[in-house]
Formats: sequence, C-alpha cells, structure tokens
Amino acid sequence: MHDRKVTPDIVPVIKLAREMRIPYSWISGYYAGLNFGRIADVMKGRLYPDIPPAAQLPPDFPTTIQ
Repeated sequence: MHDRKVTPDIVPVIKLAREMRIPYSWISGYYAGLNFGRIADVMKGRLYPDIPPAAQLPPDFPTTIQ
C-alpha cells in the first residue's frame, strides 16, 4: 500500500480544514487515505509552507457527522 502524495492543489484545503478544527481522520478520508503524517507535515510547514489556506472548503467536504 502506498501513501497518497500531497500535491499543491490539496494543501489549501488541508490548511483550512485544520483551521476549522476538522479532524485528521475526516481529511484523510476525503483524500482517500492520505496519511496523517502528511497532513501534519503540511500543518508544521514541512510541505508547501508558502501556500495559504483555501477561502472555502469544497462543497462535498465533510464538516459534520452524518
């Protein structure tokens, strides 16, 4: 099994989701198993530190428990 790679297009969404206190598990699920460590790398500035958070989440992003 391979980790999904963090790409510049998903970084703004990750940053906004974490600012909104959305759990790592929801972000990981939305991005088909993105490793928690990669999310942490984004949040700690180890990956793509110069990319700002998104203005809004994608319409299908989970923000509440169904």
